[in-house]
Amino acid sequence: MSGPSAEVYEFAPAERPMIPGGPFNPAHPRSRMAAYFGIAILTGVTGGLGNALVSANLTSIQGGLGLGPVEGAWLPVAYVTTNVCANLLLVRLRIQYGLQKFVRWMLAAFAAATFAHLFVEGFWTAVLVRAASGIAAAALTTICILTMMQALPAAKRLAGLMIGIGIPQLTIPVARIISPSLLTSGDWRMTYFVELGLALLTLAALTAVPLPPSERAAAFERRDALSIALLFPGVGLVCAVFGLGRILWWTDAPWIGWAAIGALVLLAAGLSVERRRTNPLLQTSFLSTGAIVRLAFAAISVRMLVSEQTFGSVGFLTGVGLGPDQFQTLYVVVLLASIAGIIVSVVTFEADRPARSIRLACLAIAVGAFMDAGSNGLTRPANLYVSQALIGFGALLFIGPALLVGNVRMLLAGPQNFTSWVVLFSATQNLGGLIGPSLFGTLQTWREKFHSNDLIGRIDMTNPVVAQRFAATGRSLAPTIADPSLRNSEAAALIAGQARSEANILAFNDVFLAIGVLASAVFILGLLVEYRMRRRAEPSPVRILLERLAARSSSAPARAA
Repeated sequence: MSGPSAEVYEFAPAERPMIPGGPFNPAHPRSRMAAYFGIAILTGVTGGLGNALVSANLTSIQGGLGLGPVEGAWLPVAYVTTNVCANLLLVRLRIQYGLQKFVRWMLAAFAAATFAHLFVEGFWTAVLVRAASGIAAAALTTICILTMMQALPAAKRLAGLMIGIGIPQLTIPVARIISPSLLTSGDWRMTYFVELGLALLTLAALTAVPLPPSERAAAFERRDALSIALLFPGVGLVCAVFGLGRILWWTDAPWIGWAAIGALVLLAAGLSVERRRTNPLLQTSFLSTGAIVRLAFAAISVRMLVSEQTFGSVGFLTGVGLGPDQFQTLYVVVLLASIAGIIVSVVTFEADRPARSIRLACLAIAVGAFMDAGSNGLTRPANLYVSQALIGFGALLFIGPALLVGNVRMLLAGPQNFTSWVVLFSATQNLGGLIGPSLFGTLQTWREKFHSNDLIGRIDMTNPVVAQRFAATGRSLAPTIADPSLRNSEAAALIAGQARSEANILAFNDVFLAIGVLASAVFILGLLVEYRMRRRAEPSPVRILLERLAARSSSAPARAA
């Protein structure tokens, strides 16, 4: 065949899409498989790098656009909101309008919004671009997975799923590695130039080597509008609460409480409407099953724990006076460990023990966090190589098998549950990435205040050691401050500042310790779940699906040329 086109190729029943809106799965020549492999990597990088660059350079972008911390916090909120909500519609868009139109529309709209932002500076345009980026990233992550599955033989397509979901995650350390170079070559616009260039390159690649066609059918209903009107604002309010709660402080801004109440009311009403529909956007009966609830809990827990890397280690190193250019080697180590996590998850995956990698990932994160809990003022990036490598390895060891296990359970329950699972998994990863820094940042603030009060309270001038330190500090200020009383006041302020700096270090150690304890708890919970499944002799869902697929392939008639 000259290409995977419906006009020149008649697909066999065994090559039909397994998921709604997905492409057909024919056998491809090696050249096309290699092209799909490269396009999958490009698509995954495009889907994740833009937001990773904004997150890594948020302070610089705020300064370049003249935004305050509160306005800057709305940028990741806009991204997460649209990314979570987009999957609720994108599956049906693919089904109704076809995969190729869907991809081109998404990328073209995203490129246009990014291009416009290069010339129109301001808060609302920045929010618009982040919202468009969230929609495009949701689409591109799915396209990355589907393209990677096309790049591998039929027997290896489950591995393609695990690799495809892992590629966008690699952009987090990549952004930290390249950010200093981008900022030295230009201002905040450099991040948007990179985003725009990748979007256009991906659009060209997917146009030149398109995916096989997908089956089209009517997908939308009028009652979808009511569910969307309830669920989308509810998700947006949840994101706003966790995105700005720590910055404005939870009890100082009354609207945060009202937003939390409004989110609960809207989400509860939306889910209630969905539960009563015959063809809902979300299959609430599937989402409420024990296996899916446990998997969702593990997924959001691990995503929150991984914030030890994006919030914890970066915040700690910044607090001891280091800059982004000093993190580059550390994140090269993290990138290599993350790639190793993808490889190990694929190589060691067993159909009869699909959740083993998930438990090992929690263990790796726990060990890394406990190692970081002994940090001090002399800790430098080189001291964190092993611990951060373990966390990066665990994060990528987890995500592929978790998505695969959920997909398998979705397929066994029926493809009508596909949208529900995609939305749930996307929500666990995006909301977990937003909630983790928010909650652990709150813990760090509390503990910093506790340690600061404790250390400052111990400053007793009758203690000879304290008095000697105070006198030495005063003597160091003598060349610049002649007034003795002013010099003593400045010395006291410097000593109190040093105490607060030490309190900040102790607070981050408390955060690392808490993350280690929570990761250990999730690991133990996973062991208990596996023990119960073995005791009940429950078969592996992956093994059941593989047997069904084998039976489907053996019973399919020969393909017509």
